Amino acid sequence: MNKAVYIATTEPKSGKSIVSIGLMQMLLSKTAKVGYFRPIISDYEEGKVDNHINTILNYFDLKIKYEEAYAFTISEVIHKKNQNKDDEIITTIIEKYKVIEDRFDFILVEGTDFSGEGSIVEWDINVLIAKNLSIPTIIITSGVGKTLVELVSNLYLAYDLYKDKGAEVLMVTANKVEAKNVDLVQKELEKNLPTDVLKGVIPLNVKLANPTVKEIVEVLNGKVLFGKSYINNQAGAYSVGAMQLRHYLTYLEENSLVITPGDRADLILGALQANISANYPAISGIILTGGLKPEKSIIKLIKGLSDIVPIVLVKGGTYSITNKIGAIQPRMYAENINKIKTSISDFEKFIPIDALEERLITFQAEGISPRMFQYNLLKRAKLNKKHIVLPEGTDERILLAAKQLISTNAVEITLLGDRTQIKKKLSQCDITLDLDKVSIINPTKSSNFEDYATTLYELRKHKNVNLAMAHDLMEDVSYFGTMMVHKGHADGMVSGAVHTTQHTIRPALQFIKTKPGVSVVSSVFFMCLDDRVSVFGDCAINPNPNAEQLAEIAISSADTSTAFGIEPKIAMLSYSSGTSGVGEDVERVRKATELVKKMRPDLKIEGPIQYDAAVDINVGKSKLPNSEVAGQASVFIFPDLNTGNNTYKAVQRETKALAIGPMLQGLNKPVNDLSRGCTVEDIYNTVIITAIQAQDN
Repeated sequence: MNKAVYIATTEPKSGKSIVSIGLMQMLLSKTAKVGYFRPIISDYEEGKVDNHINTILNYFDLKIKYEEAYAFTISEVIHKKNQNKDDEIITTIIEKYKVIEDRFDFILVEGTDFSGEGSIVEWDINVLIAKNLSIPTIIITSGVGKTLVELVSNLYLAYDLYKDKGAEVLMVTANKVEAKNVDLVQKELEKNLPTDVLKGVIPLNVKLANPTVKEIVEVLNGKVLFGKSYINNQAGAYSVGAMQLRHYLTYLEENSLVITPGDRADLILGALQANISANYPAISGIILTGGLKPEKSIIKLIKGLSDIVPIVLVKGGTYSITNKIGAIQPRMYAENINKIKTSISDFEKFIPIDALEERLITFQAEGISPRMFQYNLLKRAKLNKKHIVLPEGTDERILLAAKQLISTNAVEITLLGDRTQIKKKLSQCDITLDLDKVSIINPTKSSNFEDYATTLYELRKHKNVNLAMAHDLMEDVSYFGTMMVHKGHADGMVSGAVHTTQHTIRPALQFIKTKPGVSVVSSVFFMCLDDRVSVFGDCAINPNPNAEQLAEIAISSADTSTAFGIEPKIAMLSYSSGTSGVGEDVERVRKATELVKKMRPDLKIEGPIQYDAAVDINVGKSKLPNSEVAGQASVFIFPDLNTGNNTYKAVQRETKALAIGPMLQGLNKPVNDLSRGCTVEDIYNTVIITAIQAQDN
C-alpha cells in the first residue's frame, strides 16, 4: 500500500495550501496517524518559523516537532548545489522522510513555494524529490492571468515533465479559476490529459483571496487600538474613506475594510455604527492612516461601544497604504479557523474525493528509486550489525571504504594484512581510519591459523590436499577470509579488488559450498538506473549455462529481488521475443522459461524476450500484448556470460548507472566478489549487501 503523497506546484502563489489542508483533513478522516513533511522550505526571519509547517502542525495537532518536519531551507539547498553536493541534499531528505514514515501510517509531503532566488532550481528539485521518495504527485497551478490554452498547457507540460523524469502523477489541479469557467477547464483537462490521471478545478474564492486584518497588521507594522480579539477577520473589498459620511456609507460592502485617515472621526464612528446596524453590511476592520490617532473624546466614545471591530493605526498616507494592502499575498495560518474551514469546504466540493482516496490506497510505485534502495540497504544493515572480513587490507580503495563503513556504524570490519603495512598505507594515502574501530588480522600470525589449516585439511583431504598444502593455502588471504566465514568468526567476506573472481570464489566453492537444492552458484548486479533499480543476472560467474542452470539462475535472482524489496518480473532475454525466433539459443531460453513456470508457478516470467520488449511498455505491448512482464521487467536473465557481462558494463557506462555487485547467490554463507576496477562506492555497497545476506542466513 502507498504511504505518502507529494504536493507540487508549478509557480508561486498557486494556492497549494488549499490542497494541503483539504487533503490532510481527508486523510485524518481515514486514519489517525498522518504525518507531514516539507523537504525544502522558504527562508524565514530569525526567531520565526515556516508558516506552512506551523499551520498544519498546530491546526491538526500533529505529533511532530517543528525541526522534524523539514530538511533544508531553500538558501541551504542553493549553497549545497553550488558546492556540487546534490547527493547530500537527496540523502538527507530521504533520511528525514523515513524517520517520519516509521512513525505514521501516511505522510503528506509538500513541495517548495517557488519564492526568492531559488525559484529557478525548484522545478527540478521537486521532480527529483518525488521520484526519489517513490511517491505519487499531485500537481497544482493557478489560473490567475492565464488563458484556457495557457492553463491546460501548463498542467500538461508539468505532467509530462514529471512522467518523463520517472515520477508518478496522481492528479492535476487547476486552482483560482474564475467560477464561470470551472466546467470549461474541467472538460479541457479531461480532453488533454490521460484518463488515469485525476483532474480537479477549484474556483477563485474571494474569502481566500484577501488578507486578514492580522496579516495587514504584520505587513504594515500596525498598532491594534481596539478589537484585538477579532484580528483574524477576513478583509473583503477595500473602502477608502475620503468623501462625506452620507456618501461613504453607500459604498460599504459585506466585510469591507475601511481605510481612512485617523482624524476622520465622522467616518470612523459612522463605520462602527454601520457595523452594528441591521440596515448596513458588517465591516471587517478599520485602518487609520497617517499615524493619526483619534482624539481622546473619540477614543472614549469608541471604548463605550459593545462590539468593536479591529481598529489599527498605521504610518503612511491613505493612498500608499491602500496600495500596500492590495499587494499583500494572503496566507493560511493556524488561528484563522474560518479561512481553513473555507479551504476544506472548497477542497471537498471541487476535488474528486472518493476517486482520490481509492487511488491513494491502490497506488503502486513502478519499482523503487535508486536513492531509496540504497537508503533501505543501509537501514537494514544497521538493524542487525554483521561482521564482514576484507582480505585485501592494504588496498587504498578498501581502506577508504572501511572508513566510510565504520562512520555509518552499519557493519563490523576485519582487515587482513600486516598492521604495520596497513598503517603505512593509510599514512601514504592520507586516510584517517581509526584502527581502534576495526580488527586487523595477519593470517600467518593469527592464533586461529593452525585450526584453520587443520579444518581445511579435513575438508579437502579427499581431494588429495595434505596438511602441508593446507598450511600453504591458509597463508592466502582469500582462503583465510573464507575460513573465517566458514567457522563463524565472520559473517561474510568481500574480496576481488586485487584478486581475480576465480581466486575469490574458489575457496567458497570448496568448503562453504552451496545451499541445499542449489546446484549452481550465480551472481546478480543491482543496476541503479535513473528511475528504478533492476536486477541483472548472471553477469559474472557462468559462461554458458544450460536450460536447467538458466532456470535455477532465474529463480535465485527472483528470490534475491524479493529479499531486497524489488517485485520480481523476470525477463528471460534472447534475440527474439515469443514464438518469432528459432534456433538452439532461443530454444534453450524457451525451455528454461518453461522449467521456471513449472517449478515456481508463483513467479511472473516471460521468455524468450528481447531487451527492448522487456523495458519499453509500447514495444512490449506490440510484441507480447498479453504479457504481464513485457515492458515492466525488473529481473533480467541473460543467456550467457558474454552477453550479460558486456550488457551490464554498457548500461553502467552509457547511463552512468550505479552497478552494485556482483552478489553471489546459492552459497551457504555470503562471499562476494569485486571487480578489479571497482570504486570505493562499489566496495561500500557490496559490503552492505553482504551484511544483509548474512542477516538472512
